[in-house]
Amino acid sequence: MQEPEPFEPEATRREAGVAESTRANRGWWDRNADEYQRDHGTFLGDDRFVWGPEGLDEAEAGLLGPPEDLRGKDVLEVGAGAAQCARWLARQGAWPVALDLSHRQLQHALRIGGSFPLVCADAAALPFRDGSFDLACSAYGALPFVADPRLVLREVRRVLRPGGRLVFSVTHPIRWAFPDEPGPEGLSVSASYFDRTPYVEQDEEGRAVYVEHHRTLGDRVRDVVACGFRLVDLVEPEWPEWNTSEWGGWSPLRGRLIPGTAIFVCERD
Repeated sequence: MQEPEPFEPEATRREAGVAESTRANRGWWDRNADEYQRDHGTFLGDDRFVWGPEGLDEAEAGLLGPPEDLRGKDVLEVGAGAAQCARWLARQGAWPVALDLSHRQLQHALRIGGSFPLVCADAAALPFRDGSFDLACSAYGALPFVADPRLVLREVRRVLRPGGRLVFSVTHPIRWAFPDEPGPEGLSVSASYFDRTPYVEQDEEGRAVYVEHHRTLGDRVRDVVACGFRLVDLVEPEWPEWNTSEWGGWSPLRGRLIPGTAIFVCERD
């Protein structure tokens, strides 16, 4: 008897709330963590701090502050995956905590190793006391996948000490107007930049199995300010000559023409 073809989720644009997005993305990352680490682990390294597919490295960018000033700082990494960034922070003498929604991603963090805590929890309900951290960071973690980013930003502000810094990277909002293709077909506008309808992959019964949310650049700035942060810098990394790799819709062709990543540098008042 012929085996049935595996079901491919249907891609669509529709509304998806907080609970549906959380459930879908926890399941997606648990199911796909192995493939993600296999495909991207070499680029990410075991203990590099890379802000996005362009390859901007925190060691040279210093968005959290000079590396020598990280020693002794309590740092929360939100959406840590296999905790590569937390591992780099630990090498600088910081005291990181790596948090992720996906248990399987954190199993990869255990596999690679490290002496810092790993916490499996929702970024919108952080299991830490007020004022527990000096710094917080998130490299493509949590914020692109939550229906209400202000829930996460308020929680991060709560656990930061006064004057603390949050730096997070997300897909550059302009990318939502273009197809997610690395070649020439990804260079023509195909959707409205102002359409905030989430991207959803769903199963045969219409249940979301992956959700990603779009916010315009102005939305992101308003979210940051409304949650009690001051926007210090907005970094749009340029594609470097050395990086010849493709990662989904990111590529040298597109990266030299349009931004792929936006990094928000924020401070808690």
